[in-house]
Amino acid sequence: MNFDIARYSNEIELFVFISALSFIPFFLIAATTFTRNIVVLSFLRHALGLQQSPPNAILITLALFLTVFTMKPVLNQSYQQGIQPYLAEQLSPEIALDKAWQPFKQFMLKEVHEEELSLVYRISDAKIPETAEEVEATELIPAFLLSELKTAFKIGFVIFLPFLLIDLLVSAILMSLGMIMVPPITISLPIKIMLFVVIDGWTLIAETLVRSAL
Repeated sequence: MNFDIARYSNEIELFVFISALSFIPFFLIAATTFTRNIVVLSFLRHALGLQQSPPNAILITLALFLTVFTMKPVLNQSYQQGIQPYLAEQLSPEIALDKAWQPFKQFMLKEVHEEELSLVYRISDAKIPETAEEVEATELIPAFLLSELKTAFKIGFVIFLPFLLIDLLVSAILMSLGMIMVPPITISLPIKIMLFVVIDGWTLIAETLVRSAL
C-alpha cells in the first residue's frame, strides 16, 4: 500500500481552508462595522413602530452592503498585503495571515474606545500594552465589539428620540380630546412614516453609518 504524502497534504490543506471559510460570518461581525449597522437599523425599525417591515432579510442585506462600502479600503489593503502575495506563492500562510490582519487591526484600533479596551485587559488580568502594535486580537476583538455596540446605541438613541416625542405628543392630544379608546400608534405611525419619508430618512441613516466609521 503506497502512502502518497503530497496527496494527503493537499487534502489537509483543503480541509483547513474549508474550515476557515466557516469563520467568515463570525469575522464579519467581529472585525467590521456590520454590528453597528444592523443594530442601528433595528433601532430605526422599532422607533418607527414597525415590527416586521422592512423584513430582517432586507435590513441584514442593507447592513452588509453598507459594511462592504465602509470597509472597502481595508479589504483592498488586506488583499494586496496578504492574500495576493500568498496566492502568488510569495509568502508563507503564517506571514500572509499576519499581513492580511494588519489593516483590520489598524481600523479596529481607530474605532475602539479606550474604556472598553482597558476593561478587557482588566478582566483578563493582563497588563495593558504600551503601544498599539502590542495589542493582541484576543483582546482587541471583544473590545471592538463592545465599542461598536456603544456607538450603535448612541446613534440609536438619537434616532429614537424624535419618534418618541411624536408618540408622546399624539398620546397627549388624544387624551385631551377624550379619545382614550383610540390607540396612539394608529395616529402616530403614519405621521412618523410621512416625516421619515419627507426628510429622506434612509439616505440620512446610510450616510450617518458610513461617515461614523470613516
